[in-house]
Amino acid sequence: MFTLSEENYIKTIYHLGLVSEKGISTNAIAKKLETKASSVTDMIKKLSDKKVVIYKKYQGVTLTVFGKKTAANIVRKHRLWEVFLVEKLNFSWDEVHEVAEQLEHIQSNKLIDEIDAFLDYPTHDPHGDPIPDKEGNLLTIEKCLLSILIKNESGILVGVNDSSSAFLRFLDKQGIALGQKIEVIEKESFDDSFLVKINGKEMTITNKVANNIYIQKN
Repeated sequence: MFTLSEENYIKTIYHLGLVSEKGISTNAIAKKLETKASSVTDMIKKLSDKKVVIYKKYQGVTLTVFGKKTAANIVRKHRLWEVFLVEKLNFSWDEVHEVAEQLEHIQSNKLIDEIDAFLDYPTHDPHGDPIPDKEGNLLTIEKCLLSILIKNESGILVGVNDSSSAFLRFLDKQGIALGQKIEVIEKESFDDSFLVKINGKEMTITNKVANNIYIQKN
């Protein structure tokens, strides 16, 4: 029903919509996809004709109910493939995104449903992001960035804000992984860096790193 390019636009609008209650501007879409605003305008017209999006001048783009379900299905496929690659094919979490970007465009719903069942219906991908169910519903958990914690507060690492390969490899090098307990020992006023204890080991992390780690507070 949709081309690869159309699906990429739908998914991008979906993700941008998760962090904004307002309509998404064509400039924001263009920036995210690294393309021209004129190209976005042309695509929005196509998606509007297919009843996927609604565009209102000065208000931006929003997904229709059909558009949201379509987008959630693409995201579901992407994240299930990531789980499959990590759990069954021994990929590391920094390797799976680009491969899943290709696999998410497979059209067979039966294949995806069978993979979901084979994996025992996972609720989150290897980066801690929730996996939509068949109806597009997300099982969300209350989480916050590590950077907002103060001295003596702690929580469990449940996700990352930056899922780039470079950041994930950095976390691997530091021995930082999902499911670990993180406790703030001290926060430096000079550079906002943190002295933390992770699974009993003390280390210093920068504010930039703390701004890209999600935790579920104890």
